Amino acid sequence: MTSRKPRALALFALAAMSALTFALAGAVLPSSAVPHAEAQRLRATVYVTQAAIPRGLTEKALVGFGRGHQARTMNESTEAEIEQRHWLANMIVQFNAPPGDLEYHALFYNVTDGARNFVDDMAIYLNGRDQRTYVQRLNLARPRFQPNKRYELVITVRRAEVGSTRFETRGEEPRRSGQVDFSVEDTRARD
Repeated sequence: MTSRKPRALALFALAAMSALTFALAGAVLPSSAVPHAEAQRLRATVYVTQAAIPRGLTEKALVGFGRGHQARTMNESTEAEIEQRHWLANMIVQFNAPPGDLEYHALFYNVTDGARNFVDDMAIYLNGRDQRTYVQRLNLARPRFQPNKRYELVITVRRAEVGSTRFETRGEEPRRSGQVDFSVEDTRARD
C-alpha cells in the first residue's frame, strides 16, 4: 500500500502542473486572440481569364465572372511571328480584407517539372488602401514565357504569399528543319 501513495501523489502533482501550465498559457494568450489573429491573416483569391470582362460589373459580379471564366489553359496570340507572340489575359484578385499597402506583387513560376522556377515579377500599384478587388491586364511575352508549359502565379503582399493559381500556356513551338545552308563566303578559310 505504501508504494501506491507516492505514485498517486506523483500523478496528482503531474496533473496539477499540467492544469497550471494550461491556465498560464490561457492567461498569456487568451483564447479569443487565436481566432482573431487567424481572421486577420490576409488571403487572396486569384482568377486568370482570357474572356473580355464586361464593363460596369459590381465587385461581386466581377468575382463571379472571374470564377466562371477561369482560364486553366491560355492560348497565345497568332497574328505575329512565333518569336513575337504572347499570351494576353486579365487577372482578377480578391483579398479577404484590404491589403493595407499601396503595392502588391504577382510572381510567375514555371512548375512544369514540379519545382518552382522563377520566371518574372510584376509589381502592381493600387489607387487606394481600402479596395479589396483588383483587375490587372497581363501580357506574357516570349521568350520569358514559353508555350506548352505549366505556370503558377503567386500574389505577395509585403513578401508574404497570400494567394495563387495555376495555368498552362498553349502555343506553337518553333520549327527547325535540321538542315543548315552555308554560302560560299561562309565556307572559305579566312586568311
